Amino acid sequence: MSMTTGGGGGYSSDINVTPMIDILLVLLIIFMVIVPVTPKGLDAMVPQPPKNQQQENKSDRTIVVQIQYRANASPLYKINDTDVSKAELLPRLTDIYANRAERIMFVKGDDKLDFRYVAEVIDIGRSASVDHIGLMTPKILEGQ
Repeated sequence: MSMTTGGGGGYSSDINVTPMIDILLVLLIIFMVIVPVTPKGLDAMVPQPPKNQQQENKSDRTIVVQIQYRANASPLYKINDTDVSKAELLPRLTDIYANRAERIMFVKGDDKLDFRYVAEVIDIGRSASVDHIGLMTPKILEGQ
């Protein structure tokens, strides 16, 4: 039986992969820490149809701020079909939500309206301490 004890002291051309694996593991840990655990998105609230008679009475408490387009004039604002000027919007919403535990408001804007008017109403709602603001869109009929 004989044993071989390596060559005559020459250089080896094999790649040492241990430092590469160390760097790979460190990068993997860094990327796992950087990536957020829960993805953030836009919270959207959509009004639901009433399921029974009790919920129909609750729907009377739903606040819908409508913004109607008028050609060559400032838009018309309404709170649940009651005309309101833009200056009165914040005080009226503050009064409405002063004693409410449920602070939900829906904003409905016309199609021809610039979005800046909708954004202003959302800001006014936030100033009136409304917690959740939903956007209402027109109902799309099937087959169109």
